[in-house]
Amino acid sequence: MALVTPEIGLIIWQVIVFLIVLFILRAFVWRPILSALKTREFQIEDSLRAAEHAQEEMKQIQADNEYLLQEARIERDAILKEAREEASNIIEKAKSETSDITSKMIEDARDAIGVEKKAALKEVKDLVSSLSLEIAEKVLREKLSDDKSQKALVEKFIKEVKVN
Repeated sequence: MALVTPEIGLIIWQVIVFLIVLFILRAFVWRPILSALKTREFQIEDSLRAAEHAQEEMKQIQADNEYLLQEARIERDAILKEAREEASNIIEKAKSETSDITSKMIEDARDAIGVEKKAALKEVKDLVSSLSLEIAEKVLREKLSDDKSQKALVEKFIKEVKVN
């Protein structure tokens, strides 16, 4: 039991040494350690505030990005709608112009056909009159080869003129 129980002198010296070490630690080490701890605490608080601020900025940037994305979608939809309307207008205009051109071409073709028809009829009339004159001339030469038939024909024409 003597090993476990310390003597009073040893206890006093241990207390004195402890107090000296405590005094030295307090004088030279305690303040720098506390100062370093306070500095570290302020750095941690500043870092936390900066992280919170950065997180708020990120939320704001995300909100701004969402807003800009939504605006871009709305603008894209408006542009697409306008483009569709413009395409529809162009198609309608092209159809209208095509219809007008087709109508004009049909009318021009009818006019050309009418002109060609009149020319053909005139040509046929000229040909018929020419043939009629030739036939009449040949018939008259045959019939009027003597004086007697000429006088009979003249008298017949005179009678027809009086009747009409």
